[in-house]
Amino acid sequence: MSVDHVEILVEEPSMETALRLLLPKMIEDLSFEIYPYQCKQDLIANLPDRLRGYHLWLPENWRVVVLLDRDAEDCRRLKNQLAQIAISAGMKTKSTVHLEPFVVVNRLAIEELEAWYFGDWAAVHSAYSRVSRTIPYKAKYRDPDAIKGGTWEAFERILKRAGYFNGGLRKIEAARAIAQYMTPKINRSKSFQVFRSCLREMVLEGKNR
Repeated sequence: MSVDHVEILVEEPSMETALRLLLPKMIEDLSFEIYPYQCKQDLIANLPDRLRGYHLWLPENWRVVVLLDRDAEDCRRLKNQLAQIAISAGMKTKSTVHLEPFVVVNRLAIEELEAWYFGDWAAVHSAYSRVSRTIPYKAKYRDPDAIKGGTWEAFERILKRAGYFNGGLRKIEAARAIAQYMTPKINRSKSFQVFRSCLREMVLEGKNR
């Protein structure tokens, strides 16, 4: 079954802002819509009803992507929780079927959206030219998905030292400024590339129709 459209559920408006700029670079042949929630707990609380609704009307050539920050949670436990919600709603997920059609894909930003910014620091520098270009070469930032002590907090500290967001990181503003410069295929965040790969699979599936 070919894929023509993707419904994407995200936990916060800043992720929506970033994806509206990033997705045209990744799934140019598919249509998409993004639905933000107020936080992770809000998305998880509303996900059962949302997926039950999709189960009643979703066209066969549409897919649903649920994208959450891992934060400090156990990755496997969180993905299992999402999978069980989908199964209870009558929806097959990519992780629970083998060589069968699936509808729902659950993906995590590890540990937060800001890790994806660390993964493309050239884009951050293009948006905020006073930040140091050498951040990715420092040991504690070398792996964007393994930054200790909170990714967004680390990102905020760096920008504050460069004279930006002295009153606190404005996430939607930063997402809009940075995502326009991001180049998906070069991002060093593994979680970003896993997310990108699932979307590219859908593109290829659509092209093979």
